Amino acid sequence: MSFTPSENLKQEVAELLTHYPEGEQRSASLMVLHAIQSEAGYISKEAMQWAAGEIGIQPLNLYELVTFYPMLREEQPGKYVLKVCRTLSCALAGGMDLHRSLCNKLKLDPKKHGLQTTEDKKFSIEFAECLASCGTGPVMMCNDDFFEAVDDTKTAEILGGCE
Repeated sequence: MSFTPSENLKQEVAELLTHYPEGEQRSASLMVLHAIQSEAGYISKEAMQWAAGEIGIQPLNLYELVTFYPMLREEQPGKYVLKVCRTLSCALAGGMDLHRSLCNKLKLDPKKHGLQTTEDKKFSIEFAECLASCGTGPVMMCNDDFFEAVDDTKTAEILGGCE
């Protein structure tokens, strides 16, 4: 597998780096990783190597960030990424049951908490930190679409709408 940044990504990263003083470009690391993931859907080891060269740091420094922050992923997700809120309010409102139900419907492991993708690469599911709708839990997202008070009936509608 190889990573070839688009001209657009190269320009975006170059622009991001101008926002930091000489010798402090390391501070742009998260922004650069977000830009890569926004374009590619995930951050490969090759992408980390390229970005580290642009920033002037070791690839390991980026790998530490990618493996620490749950919103960054190392694997290509499916076409539809389902993010289930796992913070306390949503957990108390049924967030864990929602995750289990979605996993069962998609034939994925409900005990796994990291990114999982269906065999046909259509759906991925992962937990998300607070999605900022604590009073209407459980909440989830499907790509950029946000859903509140999600129950089994609503999950069937959400999954059915992804055809």
